[in-house]
Amino acid sequence: MSKAAKQPESFEAGFAELETLIGELESGNLPLEASLNAYRRGQELLRYCEARLADAEQQLRILEAGELKPFTPEAQ
Repeated sequence: MSKAAKQPESFEAGFAELETLIGELESGNLPLEASLNAYRRGQELLRYCEARLADAEQQLRILEAGELKPFTPEAQ
């Protein structure tokens, strides 16, 4: 799979690709080799998305002076 080495352009792009792969895997229509490649790519995307979320959380901690505050949509 040529896309396996390429990182997504953004969290949203990575998440969308991950959702697509999950759908393909759940369909059960992929041959074994394609399923294995999709699984590998999914693991890469999952790690990428988790890392981006961890980075965002760290930035929030810094912005909130070390204390991660709960999100309240009404406060916006």
